[in-house]
Amino acid sequence: MSKVKRLVKSYGKHIAIPWRADAAAAQRVVFCVYNESDELRLRSKIDEFEIVTKQSGHNWALFDLTDSFAQWLTSQKYVRSYFKKPNLLATLYPKYLEYIIVSFDRFLEQHQADETYVVVIKGVGSLFGFLKVKEVVEKLAPMVSGRLLVFFPGSYENNNYRLLDGYDGWNYLAVPITADKDI
Repeated sequence: MSKVKRLVKSYGKHIAIPWRADAAAAQRVVFCVYNESDELRLRSKIDEFEIVTKQSGHNWALFDLTDSFAQWLTSQKYVRSYFKKPNLLATLYPKYLEYIIVSFDRFLEQHQADETYVVVIKGVGSLFGFLKVKEVVEKLAPMVSGRLLVFFPGSYENNNYRLLDGYDGWNYLAVPITADKDI
């Protein structure tokens, strides 16, 4: 069985467990952690995650961050200046985070995502070098009343998440699901 299939199976077991209504926002976050080299395989199998979610009686809504930086940057008034002097971009990253928050809020409203939903975020690898996944998840998690599922290309070890196996890891309270460890 492939790593992605094992990840789907582990996720399916977890999402089928009855949900506690009184869980804090950070406790409602689930990270599906996989090796970044499996990104394309995982993306081609996302429908399988949706199927097991719906089989467990939950709704599904997929939010994609992959192109969000490009969409945000091209909407900026001085976009040409930033291409000429990319070092100026660092001062704008908080505005990029606000763009993500506003887009996510609009997405939740469009889907009428309530406590029965698994709201899924894919494309967090595209945040690398711009924003920390931890910052984004901490802002978005309280907005979701159901469960927030984050497809996370990187590693997890001893409660430490590392995006794209970068050196900058962090601790987070989310439930980690990997292909190697069964629930």
